[in-house]
Formats: sequence, structure tokens, C-alpha cells
Amino acid sequence: MKHKKMYYIFLFIFALLLIPNFCFAWGEPELVNKLNSAFENIRDWLIKLATPAAAVAVGTGVFMKKFSFGDEEKMRLGKKLIKGSLFSYAFILAINLILSAIQSLVG
Repeated sequence: MKHKKMYYIFLFIFALLLIPNFCFAWGEPELVNKLNSAFENIRDWLIKLATPAAAVAVGTGVFMKKFSFGDEEKMRLGKKLIKGSLFSYAFILAINLILSAIQSLVG
């Protein structure tokens, strides 16, 4: 019984050592390459879309503040819209920077 257990443990460790060597020797599968390129295209598209969206949101906030005619609630809402859109745009750019740094380190 004890020898059988040791045999299974040895077989498991041997498989753990061999499987990564076979996987990396074959290279990346075509599906992984397609998914990576699709995610890169989506990321680029989102960055291109985020810039005009942030500009429209900031412009809307500025016009809300400008044409509030003294209404405190509209001024507060305009300030909140400007701050929120700038924060969101900065967050998107920071994530893009982090992903680019990780991608350059990995491959």
C-alpha cells in the first residue's frame, strides 16, 4: 500500500515537471494568438473612444456650470460631471499605461 502511494506521488511530480516543457515547446496555440489580438484591438478601440467621450462630458459639465443662471444644484452637478469625467479618463489612461508596461515585461 505504501509503495503504491509513493508511486502515485512520483508519477504526479513527474507529470508536473514534464507538462510545462511540452506546452511551451509547441508554442502558443492559434486560438490564444487570435484572442490576444482581439483584446488588443478592443483596448485600442476603447482608448480611441474614451478621448472624445471625456471631451463631450467635460464640455457638457462646463456648459451646465455656465448656463446654470445661479442655480446651485446645476452648478454642483456640472462640477461633479467635470470631475467624474476627468477622473474616469485618467483612470483609463493609467490602466492602459499599466497594461502596456506589463506587456512589455512579459513579451
